[in-house]
Amino acid sequence: MDNKRIKIEPPQLIIILYLIILTISLKFIGISYIDMINDSLTKWVMNGVLVLSLLPMINVGAGRNFGLPIGISAGLIGMCISIEYKLTGWMGFSISILIGIVIAILFGYIYSVILNRLKGNEEIVGTFAGFSFIPIMNFFWSLAPFKNRQMLYPVGGKGLRPKINLQNYFGGVLDNFIKINIGKFIIPVGLILFFLVLCLLVYLFQKTRMGIAMAAIAENQVFVKLSGVNINRYRTFAIIFSTILGAIGIIVYSQSYGFVHLYDGPFMMAFPAVSAILIGGASKKKATVFQAMLGTYLYQTTSLLSVPVANAILIPEMSEVIRMIVTNGIILYAFLYEGVRRVNEKI
Repeated sequence: MDNKRIKIEPPQLIIILYLIILTISLKFIGISYIDMINDSLTKWVMNGVLVLSLLPMINVGAGRNFGLPIGISAGLIGMCISIEYKLTGWMGFSISILIGIVIAILFGYIYSVILNRLKGNEEIVGTFAGFSFIPIMNFFWSLAPFKNRQMLYPVGGKGLRPKINLQNYFGGVLDNFIKINIGKFIIPVGLILFFLVLCLLVYLFQKTRMGIAMAAIAENQVFVKLSGVNINRYRTFAIIFSTILGAIGIIVYSQSYGFVHLYDGPFMMAFPAVSAILIGGASKKKATVFQAMLGTYLYQTTSLLSVPVANAILIPEMSEVIRMIVTNGIILYAFLYEGVRRVNEKI
């Protein structure tokens, strides 16, 4: 008989209770539950791929990918090149992904070289690598030789704008594909299908020989190394894979958001993604597709509901404060929990 039980950790318990309180509060401030469900579905998927991108690095033991802005930057370059050539609709979206993947392979390889030289400190190194990459990209956005006037500053005609509107290009291409209306419910089938296909691909990869080997590396690198496995090769592949998914993730996010957000836009995007995967129940060395999906929905729905509830009950600025407390508090708990567990293992 299987004695395994579902264990709810404090982060999941706190976020579920908080979400229940927010949901009940909607009734008293006059917000429709249907609108909430519609918005939560879109927010879930538009952020889901970014959270999914954390899985390969976690499952190879390279830590949670706080260097996510590196992959995001690759996707941003892909979109900017697509916009430069005025590609629209599915063509613009597809070319953005293809170019983003190519650039992500290059960025991911460089990122992997750094992390492979600094094993054991991947999360700290990844955080600073991501933060350091943003100023480099800001320099690129200011000097890159783009000519499309809709991308450039109106005065001077040099340097890309902080936000580029996607309405005339491929904004909403997934959101509006096979959109089903059931009464007041709006289901973005195309957007959800795209996300589920990526989830399926990641899940199937985890079941392959390489995916199983990566999981073994996360559990016991010494044993795997003694077995003759080239650990760095698997780590490099996982880091590149995470970077590619990060590039695809920002393209999916941007087409739903309606804008390409450059310069400091990607600066803090790793933290909500890491918080979401932790809410889903992931550990430092193991994460599943289901945990990514669940954590993203819980985190994004909580963020979505915090704004109207805080605006109605508290002062408007409190919604962002609460979101930051939840995001950083859950990450802090994960570090503390792992630190205590390591100490207990040594005793």
